[in-house]
Amino acid sequence: MPQPDLHATVVSMGHGEPGEASARPAYAVAADAFRSWLDGDRGSMSRLVQTMNPVLWHVVRAHRLDESTAKDVVQETWAKFVRGYASIDDPAAVYAWLTVTARREAWRTVKKLDHSTPVETIDLEPRLEAAPSAEDAAVRRISDAVLWRSVDTLSERCQRLLRIVAFDERPDYHRIAAETGMPVGSIGPTRSRCLDRLRTVLKAEGIR
Repeated sequence: MPQPDLHATVVSMGHGEPGEASARPAYAVAADAFRSWLDGDRGSMSRLVQTMNPVLWHVVRAHRLDESTAKDVVQETWAKFVRGYASIDDPAAVYAWLTVTARREAWRTVKKLDHSTPVETIDLEPRLEAAPSAEDAAVRRISDAVLWRSVDTLSERCQRLLRIVAFDERPDYHRIAAETGMPVGSIGPTRSRCLDRLRTVLKAEGIR
């Protein structure tokens, strides 16, 4: 596995600057780049960093952190990736792994800043993290290995749909319809049924 230059590549590029957006969905580009890097293409790590930096920047700045602190949080997210990328069993999960890690790190930073600077309770309200979605809750409560092993037991249609929309904060249903060949109106109900099946599998794994 091409590990030697990983830290240098990520440190040199992962400073949180919002780069250019790709014409393809970020989750797809990230999965391809991570898969290529695991297969030995050392240059693919740069593509992963360039693709995910705008996404991580958006996630972190949503917590109302100033620019300098946000850059530190994005950098720490990449540092955690360097230390923990081996736990990502499925390259398609790298997008979710990085965004969830960024949210957790941003939230820890917000709490740390709030503890160090006394403010009125009302001032904290805009900075509180929104209630997690069902997808985020699943990622936060179980390891990537268990989650993606469970996803692999679903039908191919469910797997494809969940990989596209489950961790997308603002899924574009028209784009998803074009990619999957599904009618726009059926995407939401199908997604719900797939998530119900996934929850059933997770319960069988002992995850409540």
